[in-house]
Amino acid sequence: MTAPFSFSLNATSGRARAGVIRTPRGDIRTPAFMPVGTAATVKAMLPESVAATGADILLGNTYHLMLRPTAERIDRLGGLHRFMNWQGPILTDSGGFQVMSLAELRKLTEEGVQFRSHIDGSKHLLSPERSMEIQRLLGSDIVMCFDECPALPADRTRIAESMELSMRWARRSREAFGDRPGHALFGIQQGGLERDLRGQSAEALREIGFEGYAVGGLAVGEGQAAMFDCLDYAPDMLPQDKPRYLMGVGKPDDIVGAVKRGIDMMDCVRPSRSGRIGQVWTRRGQLNIKNA
Repeated sequence: MTAPFSFSLNATSGRARAGVIRTPRGDIRTPAFMPVGTAATVKAMLPESVAATGADILLGNTYHLMLRPTAERIDRLGGLHRFMNWQGPILTDSGGFQVMSLAELRKLTEEGVQFRSHIDGSKHLLSPERSMEIQRLLGSDIVMCFDECPALPADRTRIAESMELSMRWARRSREAFGDRPGHALFGIQQGGLERDLRGQSAEALREIGFEGYAVGGLAVGEGQAAMFDCLDYAPDMLPQDKPRYLMGVGKPDDIVGAVKRGIDMMDCVRPSRSGRIGQVWTRRGQLNIKNA
């Protein structure tokens, strides 16, 4: 029998939390930073080197993997864990954020997003159902529901329409995900920087029910001060007994500020990207060791 997915909150300090997410592939100590293996590898690092940093979980990218080498091919090769030689837990995003960046190549409808591949121009449809199928084929342990993520700043009408669409897609994601013991589906709170819309989104997600929840739609152009203002209330709208994930955050001061405000999980390409270009983060600011 497959072990269940669970979260234990072990200690708090102010709003900061420490706990453990338990999965059949291993425990994730929180607060957790997730290195990003966009195309099934953390660039310039071996899996053993990533594990040596203390990482308990990696992130894979649905959009990039569905295009190349395709989820179906990864499934035939034994799943994403075998493909990238990582036996610990893997979280996959839904593809919604990447599709947002294809404004010139996409068409948004109630069904989903029709878009052209940035690789070869081929046409694709990414919907809640297709996103769930791709993430199932990849074999990810934590699956993100499909959402629409508008760039900020944006007007309130645009943000409200996007949030409401994302909540309809969240319900379809939940239905398509089905019953998968040992795997988890996370809902994504939207609403931009509008407190009441964040509350409406959280209420809708709680009513649907998820194994974890993400604060989405931040780190998309709003600036750190605005992000922290939102984090002063948004995470507390979500269930306290479930893991809370802030998507796309990776600067050191962003991480500390997010943990201080009750976030349990974060991800970003910044650490590995900074390492590749010789950028070092210190108490006194950034250094480039290539220029030292």
